[in-house]
Amino acid sequence: MRRRTRAGLVARSAERELFRRNFDTSPDDGRHRFLFHVHGTAGVGKTRLVKEFEHLAREQGALTAYVDETSGSVPEVLEAVCRQFAAQGHRLKDLERMLATHRERRHEAETAALAALAPAPDGAPSAGGMALARAGLAGLGLVPGVAPFTAVLDPEQLAHGADRLRSVLAARFRSHEDARLILDPASVLTSVLADELDAVASDVPWIVLLLDTFERTGPFLDAWLHDLLTTDRHGALPDTVVVVTAGQHPADPARWGTFADFMTSLLLQPFTEAEARGLLAERGVTAEPVVAEALRLTGGLPVLLSTIAGTRPAGPEDVTDPSATAVERFLKWEQDPGRRFAALAGALPRLLDVDVFAVAANCDRDRAEELYTWVETLPFADRLGGRLRYHDIVRAPMLRLQRGRSPRGWADGHGRLARAFCRWREQTESGRDSGTLWLDETWCELRLGELYHRLCADDPAAVPDTLQDLVEACDQGEALAGRWIRVLEDAGRDAGVLDAVAWGGQLAGALAAGGTEGVLDTVLTWAGAPPTSPGPVQPGAAYRPVGAGSRPVPAGDTGYGAPAQQTPAWPQSRPVYGAIPSRITLPATLLARIHRDRALAHAARHNRPAAVVELGHALALTPDDPRTLALRGEYLRPLGRHAEAVADLERATALDPADAYAWASLGTVRLALGHPEEARTALDRALALQPDYAWALVRRARVARELGDPEGRLAALDRAVAADPDSAWAHCERGDALHAAGRDREALGAYDRALALDPGYASAYASRGAAHQRLGHLDEALADLERALELNPSYAWARERRDGVVQDRDG
Repeated sequence: MRRRTRAGLVARSAERELFRRNFDTSPDDGRHRFLFHVHGTAGVGKTRLVKEFEHLAREQGALTAYVDETSGSVPEVLEAVCRQFAAQGHRLKDLERMLATHRERRHEAETAALAALAPAPDGAPSAGGMALARAGLAGLGLVPGVAPFTAVLDPEQLAHGADRLRSVLAARFRSHEDARLILDPASVLTSVLADELDAVASDVPWIVLLLDTFERTGPFLDAWLHDLLTTDRHGALPDTVVVVTAGQHPADPARWGTFADFMTSLLLQPFTEAEARGLLAERGVTAEPVVAEALRLTGGLPVLLSTIAGTRPAGPEDVTDPSATAVERFLKWEQDPGRRFAALAGALPRLLDVDVFAVAANCDRDRAEELYTWVETLPFADRLGGRLRYHDIVRAPMLRLQRGRSPRGWADGHGRLARAFCRWREQTESGRDSGTLWLDETWCELRLGELYHRLCADDPAAVPDTLQDLVEACDQGEALAGRWIRVLEDAGRDAGVLDAVAWGGQLAGALAAGGTEGVLDTVLTWAGAPPTSPGPVQPGAAYRPVGAGSRPVPAGDTGYGAPAQQTPAWPQSRPVYGAIPSRITLPATLLARIHRDRALAHAARHNRPAAVVELGHALALTPDDPRTLALRGEYLRPLGRHAEAVADLERATALDPADAYAWASLGTVRLALGHPEEARTALDRALALQPDYAWALVRRARVARELGDPEGRLAALDRAVAADPDSAWAHCERGDALHAAGRDREALGAYDRALALDPGYASAYASRGAAHQRLGHLDEALADLERALELNPSYAWARERRDGVVQDRDG
């Protein structure tokens, strides 16, 4: 079977021989090449040749790994390499451990970002959800695979936030290496990879890495690969490493031009006439009229030549345009009706294995095994790992044929596959925390397969469900969001729905121009404008989009539209068929969720006015959502809009009396309004619900200070640092309480701990300076107060204290 599959490469003998001979030359030989870049148009046979290169490398005893667009980041590529090397008996144990640590540390970093990106020292309760954390980390360029929000970030805030977050991460994690694993994961992981490859090189003669579909993986792999091959930044690679890349475009001359003596670029053209004749002859097609017609219709594209050869045409009349009738022509010569049906059924899924094929072909397992074995021999069925994928040039007409011949059969087949993928997905969910599913590649593949087939079957709920998932995927980063966008594009193209193709194009353009925030903006634009007041919108009701130009002018900060500067128009990267989809119905809860995510992103950038506006939009859609009310109340508080904040928070606590967050914020606002007794009541309610709520404990300590209760103040702060020992804010507040009690030496210890956790904490430096001054440590006091002013030049209290220390020192 493999020999028959490889026969289609007969005309690529020069490329194959060039690659094979490379293993006969020493790495020290000037003729040896360390990189082969295969490029050419779709259908020219790049993937087939790359797979043949892998086969040739293994014949030479090489350890190989093949990666394509299913890997969306450098860590994912390295995970694929580890899996494939392990399957060949060579585990990269240190790299596997480091990848597992990276996943753990990234989760810790997202948690730390919730606190680190809050203003200091006036912190805020945890808003919950990873959207805020990822928005902050992505905005600072610290999450691989997630586009920075630099287009909408204030540069000063970005610089301040980056320094602060880096300081907190460096202090929080167990080692400098842990912090680097978050701040620069590719660098850390690649250094481990280089060491592992150096170790395994003593066991195998060659190591070959094959990176396919480079037009998709290149944006994140090209610079990384250049760094790996041309510098010793990560350690020297063994000279027995050979890399193959393949994509539609040539190598970037600006990046790879100086590497020309060490690489070979292979441009694959359609077969020449001699090569095409050779392939046809290999398949037994030699009659001149037949050959001439095949050459005319295929333009020399290997996949189409192989398809025509497989039909065994007797005369030129049997050779028809394969781009339109490849399947019909193939089936004409296949007498087994089961095989005829199987060839078509195998085109419905985007990827095939035996389980998927059994559902597509609607047959029992034994029959599916038999037919699948035959499908594996088809010239257009490319192997991807343990699965198959029909080549697009053949799959497209197969899909058109089935869609046009039997629309009901088309819908039934996709519906059957959608139900199967749904069933498999639900099996993976059993007994698991829903929050972990988005990190599970198997679950993501099954969910994407389910949505693809629902979209193709024209399930009316499929588009809204896909968009709802897309909102969740945006929380996980740009790479995953891109996969959800592609499923919309793929299904639209395969089902012949131009609107869906256009929608996917708009979303892809938004993702490229504005990252995940651009995607959310686009979805909101599609949804049009809600009513100007929240009354007519029922919670959870579906909202039907309106056409362009019919959006009413928003009233106050509860309307739907944001100011133009906050809603950038992302440029379109491909043609669209209409600015706003007219067939999409989006639930109000989904639109409100997007607004909440945007509010959290604004809060991470310390832009609370914009966050309040976004939460107003959310409440126009879901007016009785207590969590949104609590968030808006909390964001109104530091803006000094205390009366509005109290109204929101009192309503939130009435709707959800068990929300400790809302009670804590309500207590804080009441204290700001000069009502410490009412503040104590609200904060005590929060702490009754959540006794280890560190933020509420710090706020409770401030109430005790106002009520003249120093013992109660210090007791609350002792509980706060016990509940959250990594809170620099809590340690600093405890230092202030000790300083107020005249216990300055103990206060110094609290300030030291705060600054160990957050070396950029200006208030802690100023407070420690004041404690040193009282103890007579004037040099230390001056150093701390000068550092506080370096961090915050407008810090008036620190300047006044600094001047007082200078006066004390100089007499």
